[in-house]
Amino acid sequence: MRQGLALASFSVGVVVERVKAKSPWIDYVWRPVAVLQGVPETPTWTVLKSEGDTTTFYGGAAEVVLYRSETANYRDNLATGAPLLWVVLRPTESEPPYSIAAVTADPAEGEAFTEAGNDLVDSVPMPDEIVRAIADFVAEHHVERTYTKRKRDRADPQSLARRGPVRESGDE
Repeated sequence: MRQGLALASFSVGVVVERVKAKSPWIDYVWRPVAVLQGVPETPTWTVLKSEGDTTTFYGGAAEVVLYRSETANYRDNLATGAPLLWVVLRPTESEPPYSIAAVTADPAEGEAFTEAGNDLVDSVPMPDEIVRAIADFVAEHHVERTYTKRKRDRADPQSLARRGPVRESGDE
């Protein structure tokens, strides 16, 4: 769980791609391919482009939420030179086969979503407007925390010494 309350959030639209699989076990491979700044007025799961075995959909909207306690992760993501957003697609029991579960700028949270095993989690390039918004958030809220190595207490050699058998009262 995250520490602290969300201090900022913004809405994004998610573009999802479906490609005909070359496998006898599945029909299609699904993956997020882009995140749009803002939410378009397009209905969810509208076909944007269809070309050969590939179809691109507007998958829906999501909120990117920023927390003060995660600014170091956001900063590290931005420092890569090619910042990413992690998109989580969650299977549904009907059509469309996936729903947008989350979008995050925190690499650690993106990785944590992979632990469930059922969700499709993939990273997409972060749009420039979102890069600027997150950079401004980090500049305003980041507090550098110094690492302090804890020292162990020294062991007391007498407490580790061998002791004689324990005698109960009346055993003399």
